[in-house]
Order: sequence, then C-alpha cells, then structure tokens
Amino acid sequence: MEEKVLEESFAQGGEYELECAIELYGQPLLRYCHNIICDYHKAQDAVQVTFIKAYNKRKSFKKGHSLSGWLYGIAYNTCIDILRKKRRRKILFFIPEANNNTEDRFTNFISEDLKKALLKLSGGERALIFSRIMDEKSYKELELIYKVSAATLRKRYERAKNKLIKALEKENICCKRLEEFK
Repeated sequence: MEEKVLEESFAQGGEYELECAIELYGQPLLRYCHNIICDYHKAQDAVQVTFIKAYNKRKSFKKGHSLSGWLYGIAYNTCIDILRKKRRRKILFFIPEANNNTEDRFTNFISEDLKKALLKLSGGERALIFSRIMDEKSYKELELIYKVSAATLRKRYERAKNKLIKALEKENICCKRLEEFK
C-alpha cells in the first residue's frame, strides 16, 4: 500500500492497515529507537509498543497529516519512557548492564565506539541527532514529532551535535563523519 493511501485509511482501518504501516515504517523506526536506546532488544520492544499504541489510538490520527511523523512521535515518547524507567530502576536497584556480546553484527546498526559516544548524550539528544543525520528529517517534520518549534529544535540540535563531537574527540574516535559534523 502506498504511503498516501495508508495515511488516508489508517484512522478508520484495521489490522491490514497496521500490517502495511509495520511493513513501511518498521525498519526505520527500529533504527531510530536503537539509536535512542542503544540496545537492540529494547528497541524492538519500543517499536512493538509504538505500533500497539498507534493501533489503539488510530482514531486520533488526522487525515492529511504525516503518518510517519505521527509514528516517530509515538516512538520517541516510548523510547524516552523506557530510558526513564531504566534510570529509575538503576537508582533503586543495582542492575548490571546487559552483556551485548550476544548481539550479532546484523543487529548492531552502530559501531561500539559511536555507541559509547552517543551514550554520553541524553535520549532526546540522540533522537534529534539521529532524526537529522540518519533520517534526514527537516525541522518542520521534527516539529510534528517533538511538538517543539523548529527554532528550538535547531538550537537543541546544534548543542547536541557539539556535545557529540566533543565525546567523539575525547574518545579519540577517528571518524570521517566527524568532519561532516563540524
């Protein structure tokens, strides 16, 4: 199903429209969530929760709006909730970090060095960096996702980008993309 047709039918649709949305946006949302959470399996959970929320709230989706932007907004909020829950659990209980060695190379969208640098940013900063660089979203599109003005997003992006550059430099990560950031 084409994106425009899906946007028109999603609010009144059923499981078929949900399957089409999963097929169309599932992988990009998984990459997006993985870059925010930096944990592949939790990112899979986040995407699953995103589609469940989208299906349950589909009647609130307005025709003529971007389904992609709406789904990214739900995914962003879901990832932030997961990160908050993880932080609360760490504060209350001692929870050792999961051993990521079991993840095979196909489940890792980012290198370990970049992951280490990205973990120095907040979840919101990682989401914004990913949205601008990997998904090449405009500030206008990001307004729908983050519900913040384009000017504010531009400023937040600049701060997050500079913070990432410093983290990459501190880790002595030699990266061609580092030059692109500057």
